[in-house]
Parts: sequence; structure tokens; C-alpha cells
Amino acid sequence: MEEITDEMFDERVLKNSRPVVVDFRAEWCGPCQMLGPELDKIAASRSDLDVVGVDVDKAPMRAADYGITSIPAVLLFRGGAEVGRAVGFMPAERLLAALGL
Repeated sequence: MEEITDEMFDERVLKNSRPVVVDFRAEWCGPCQMLGPELDKIAASRSDLDVVGVDVDKAPMRAADYGITSIPAVLLFRGGAEVGRAVGFMPAERLLAALGL
């Protein structure tokens, strides 16, 4: 999973023509670390979307923009708009269902 910076967010997420799954996480977060392999599974099995990570410690303003108060928080963007959200660890299949994928 590609980690993106605050400066990359608009280009990689908001202006992306493909759906984008964005994982808001932190290195110190245990559930975030557990979710990483599940997101890697999604990235490997779904060539129709992009999966990226945003470290909330490195991009606190971006996390605040989307009201991220608990991590891991996974948001789905289409056409620059948030269209789905899931919070907490869950297996890949359940995460996809929670996001409407």
C-alpha cells in the first residue's frame, strides 16, 4: 500500500478517476498494523481501485478535514467525494462490504 503525504492527497485521491480506498492510520496503532495486510489483499485483488495510506501523525490537518477521531479509519472516495467509511479492524471481505464494494 502506498503511503501518501498531505501534499499528494488532492492528486492521488480527490482528482483520481478511479475509486480510492484511503486508510487513515498511525505507526503506533496496533489495529492499524493488523489492518495493513487486509488492505494489501484488497489492493492485490481489486485492480479497479487504488489503495493508499495516510499517517495521521504526519497529516493531522487532512485527518481533521475528514473528521477522523478514531483509527484505523478507512474511507472510500469516488470522483473526489467520500462515499463510504469504516472504522476499526475488520477482515478484507467485511471491509469491502462495509464500504459498499
